[in-house]
Amino acid sequence: MKKLKLENASYSVLLSNYKEWLDILGYAETTVYNLPNHLREFFYWLECQKRTDINHITAQDVTNYYKVLKERSNQRIDGALSKSYLNKHQQALKKFREYLIQHNAKTPLRVHLKSETQPTEERINILTQSEIKELFAACNYSNKRQCIRIRDKALLTIFYSCGLRRNEAVHLDIKDVLFDKQRIYVRKGKNYKERFVPINKYNLSILEEYIYDGRPDFNIKNNTEALLLNQHGTRLQGMSFANRLQAIVAATENKIIIEKYITPHTLRHSIATHLLQKEVPLESIKHFLGHSSLESTQIYTHLLKTITNENR
Repeated sequence: MKKLKLENASYSVLLSNYKEWLDILGYAETTVYNLPNHLREFFYWLECQKRTDINHITAQDVTNYYKVLKERSNQRIDGALSKSYLNKHQQALKKFREYLIQHNAKTPLRVHLKSETQPTEERINILTQSEIKELFAACNYSNKRQCIRIRDKALLTIFYSCGLRRNEAVHLDIKDVLFDKQRIYVRKGKNYKERFVPINKYNLSILEEYIYDGRPDFNIKNNTEALLLNQHGTRLQGMSFANRLQAIVAATENKIIIEKYITPHTLRHSIATHLLQKEVPLESIKHFLGHSSLESTQIYTHLLKTITNENR
């Protein structure tokens, strides 16, 4: 259903913003991927009903759509859609209602549907500062090879301490670590926007140890300037980051950390939340993360409130 083409420009913008909202709030990657696809189906159905203004959507529209889903055949196997799949559609609409309310919509979507089974609420994946310390400590025994253990700690520094996105980390070169200025130069930011990320002396020392003591053991090929190298001596790619992070997580042997399903983006969300907890100004966090608008950064304010309420 992700291939359904929307004609309504406002629906397309809402869909994109909704996905970014879920992502910034720190939901699991599968949730960030699936819920917008379910919402796309709803928008497509609305277009077929000639309903093109989100402010005019009624509770009856939602009910009618849900009836259509219950009667629709499963496109992959024989029979109807599963109860869990129907509940995912409900969750997508309920989360979208939350999005509309937070963004001061004139008439937030009305969703009053009974779940087919007991729903399982998606938890936001944010690490505490003590859990972050456990990850760094686990790098002392995360692999038999010392060079990989040193690189593991450098990875955590790049994703947590510097808050970089996965693609930004992939394209880092040695020369992008500006030791004299205590900055990381991000040349491949989102939408090709460049920025400088501050990094303190302690975290610089972690990168320095990797560059001089760990990186040379990766059999560097073709004199590459890539900062993070794989076992073949070439630039480390995105999936390898995720794999090494899972190895670090497993090394902690902490069940709570393991069950959080941590990705590189989880570390980025975590540092943003921790900065907010320390009352760092939103404008500073915006520049640190490379957000194009303050609105994206403000979502972390809601995230912090959610985490606070969960811990009460």
